[in-house]
Amino acid sequence: MVYVPLENLLDKSNGSVYKLVVLASKRALEIAEGQPKLVDIDISTKPSTIALHEIVEGRVQCQKVKPTK
Repeated sequence: MVYVPLENLLDKSNGSVYKLVVLASKRALEIAEGQPKLVDIDISTKPSTIALHEIVEGRVQCQKVKPTK
């Protein structure tokens, strides 16, 4: 298993563990449903790990949502 540092992941999700979990789970589901991978990684790697690598490399990002008035 390939280690993905949590510190690097939190930097990519604006310091929010909640945002990180939501982003990674949504992207992992997309990968599991057949969407192409955005990183070059072994085919036997689980979708959740692939999603984390995509986040670390900046290929998948959190969107900043403007609050409604």
